[in-house]
Amino acid sequence: MSSREKMKSLFNNRWLVFVASMWVQSCSGIGYMFGSISPVIKKTMGYNQRQIAALGVAKDIGDAIGFVAGSLCEVAPIWVVLFIGVVQNLVGYGLVWPTTIHTLPELPLWVLCICIFVGTNGETYFNTGALVSGVQNFPKNRGPVVGILKGFAGLSGAILTQVYTVLNFPDQASVILVVAVGPAIVICSVMFIIRPVGGRKQAQPSDNTSFLCLYTVCLILAAYLLAVLILQDVTPLNQTSVTWLTIGLLVLILLPVVIPIFLVFFASSRPENYVEETLLNEGQKRENEVIFSEVEDETGSEVDLLSAQDRQKRMNHLQAKLVQAAADGAVRVKRKKGPRRGEDFTLMQALVKADFLLLFFSLVLASGSGLTIIDNLGQMCESLGYENPHIFVSMISIWNFLGRVAGGYFSEIIVRNYAYPRPVAIAGVQLVMAGSLLYHAIGAPGAIYVVSVVMGSCYGAHWAIVPSAASELFGLKSFGAIYNFLTLASPAGSLIFSGVIASGIYDYEAKKQNSMKYNIVHETDELTCYGTVCYSLTCGILSVLCMIAASLSMTVVYRTKRVYAQLYGNSYT
Repeated sequence: MSSREKMKSLFNNRWLVFVASMWVQSCSGIGYMFGSISPVIKKTMGYNQRQIAALGVAKDIGDAIGFVAGSLCEVAPIWVVLFIGVVQNLVGYGLVWPTTIHTLPELPLWVLCICIFVGTNGETYFNTGALVSGVQNFPKNRGPVVGILKGFAGLSGAILTQVYTVLNFPDQASVILVVAVGPAIVICSVMFIIRPVGGRKQAQPSDNTSFLCLYTVCLILAAYLLAVLILQDVTPLNQTSVTWLTIGLLVLILLPVVIPIFLVFFASSRPENYVEETLLNEGQKRENEVIFSEVEDETGSEVDLLSAQDRQKRMNHLQAKLVQAAADGAVRVKRKKGPRRGEDFTLMQALVKADFLLLFFSLVLASGSGLTIIDNLGQMCESLGYENPHIFVSMISIWNFLGRVAGGYFSEIIVRNYAYPRPVAIAGVQLVMAGSLLYHAIGAPGAIYVVSVVMGSCYGAHWAIVPSAASELFGLKSFGAIYNFLTLASPAGSLIFSGVIASGIYDYEAKKQNSMKYNIVHETDELTCYGTVCYSLTCGILSVLCMIAASLSMTVVYRTKRVYAQLYGNSYT
């Protein structure tokens, strides 16, 4: 193969598309920078906590409304979707930055809300383009692909913060400039690479090794960032040291490109190693439409008492009998209207299913609680006397990243090795979230570190597990629309938990502290609350909500046990 042919093969290699999607995701989680942006806006604009919470809710809604991006992916090239996101990000945050440095006249709060909504909504185009191309190019590796891509999105807060640090801007407001310009530079550089490339026809036995290499890079990257944060926290570093640390970070982010280069230029391409990835063929799908519907109806509750292996054998036996009877004309199979779990649903068909609604409201409670903590992290640090909230914003981004990677990896083990419903992993992380919030609510020592680590990782795990579970239960045909509807859960929860509960309690405690100090508080005064009391009651309420969310997730587990036994039972036996 000539060098020109190899370069063409590299450009069309699904691993190069995947790596480019990782780079897009590494700067697309701009919503997680709000913990660094909000204190700057609050100080320069003189806002109180309720006004900052309004900006946070606008950001969350913009981050979640992705219907346009999901629909556009079905009719337009992915580079168009990515470019629209770039324009929105530049326009939105490009107006917020000059406003905070007073280059532009001061804009009303509602205008700033619109700007942040538009800018953050660009993130939905980045996420949708990267995820759709990833799932289409790796149809049999949805868990790892979604986990790694969403992981890099969660890590983007730490990456952008480090880039902001090395640029050594004279004012803190320049962090908004980095958020506006940074993603545009990266995404415009790679947007023509990200597209479906017939990935299922490129499957090789070496794919597992490639994924293992990516997981290794992810762990090294997270450990490196964590070490950099600790070093910057305990030791004052000069600008040269910060520059070299940032160069090391960028090298690790670029390192995965070695995988497609090696596969194209150095690995021997042997036809006998070719293994095309396929989903169920059409004949098998039609057969399962009939067989699984009838078997599911005919098997009683006593089947659930059997072991997974015996249950699968019983299901297979019943299937064989039903097929034979149907072939002999002894029975007439009556198909039910609409798709069943595991088949392709449209969004409207999914919306009337109890499993979908249970997943959605579980996300509203748990993911909304996690987003509330992320949005208020800057003020939580300030109330506890920490002068530099950037450290904790970066820390929660790192653990968000690890949670997404680990969520995709371990949930894949649960379904493939044990044929158990993936939502059980969601219930597990929601219980852990409840415990960490309760720890902060009682004012335990080091609570801010515990909350940053646990809430970051558990919130991130949701967005690796839930998209994979949704694709298994409701199919891939309308994956973009279904995924983007589920993302509405976070702002729906944050609208109440952050915009009403957290900000209301914070301002109440701040007024009480100021009135004790000055005897009178004016409505125009900037309110600042100090001490664990500012967020202890909020964390207690959120802890209870996460426990309720876990019970909803376990209900989905109970309802879908037989579905997952059907989907993954063969690999288990």
